[in-house]
Amino acid sequence: MPDNTRRTDARKRSAPQQPVHLLRMNDRIFERFSEFIKSELGIKMPASKKTLLEARLQKRLRELCMGSHEEYCEYLFSPAGMEEELPNLVDVVTTNTTDFFREPKHFELLSSNVLPELYARRGAARNVNIWSAGCSSGEEPYTLSMVLSEFGRLNPGFTFSILATDISTQVLRMAVRAVYPETKIAPIPAECRKRYLLRSKDRAKKMVRIAQEARSHVRFRRLNFMEEFTFEGQLDVIFCRNVVIYFDRQTQETLFSRFCRKLVPGGYLFIGHSESLAGMALPLEPVAPTVYRRI
Repeated sequence: MPDNTRRTDARKRSAPQQPVHLLRMNDRIFERFSEFIKSELGIKMPASKKTLLEARLQKRLRELCMGSHEEYCEYLFSPAGMEEELPNLVDVVTTNTTDFFREPKHFELLSSNVLPELYARRGAARNVNIWSAGCSSGEEPYTLSMVLSEFGRLNPGFTFSILATDISTQVLRMAVRAVYPETKIAPIPAECRKRYLLRSKDRAKKMVRIAQEARSHVRFRRLNFMEEFTFEGQLDVIFCRNVVIYFDRQTQETLFSRFCRKLVPGGYLFIGHSESLAGMALPLEPVAPTVYRRI
């Protein structure tokens, strides 16, 4: 078996051919990256994104001490690169912008309409299953956990679980850690802050951690939307917001069709306010802006 680690370490010790900040990517290499990112991750990478990709790859080239995008490309598409470097490329090309209680009307609708309907329909007979698809660093699934825990406080026997997935291992590590700067907690209602946030003992650090009561309902796993959904069971609610904007229309419709197959009849799909299902042949009916019910 080849010693991949030794080969990688040797690359890191090699001197770059020119200062990394001056490197530019030729069109042939960009097209190869673009085609691979589209097929592997579903993310559109048109020519207009070339400068963005160059900028985002600068750190990887610097850390690997590589002198050209050609060298990086050769490494990435080698067996060792596919194993060692692909997760880093995923982190480079994915966008992870999120907040607690982002698009708050969704959570208001969830509390006032969706959860009461689900509870009235089945009471405590079955666990409510929710999927945060594209969970980034965890703010969305932990917001969901707070909202559902608050509903459970008023409705005895209500139970739930949240599956949270993302393609980026980097943000998933942050999500599992569940530690955030205090500057991020402003959107969280005061009562939820008291119940579900733990402040650092070292107040100078100005950090908070999600309390075990909220963390215990969430399980994280890595998932690439371009692969099969291997987890079992049907879902009552799917949140997939501000994720498919990076996919082309055909990929979006294919993905939403797969979401529908995972939703129970009467289940709900929440998408981002910059996204649209217009013109797609899906078994969904609108119930509010960017909120749909499975027919």
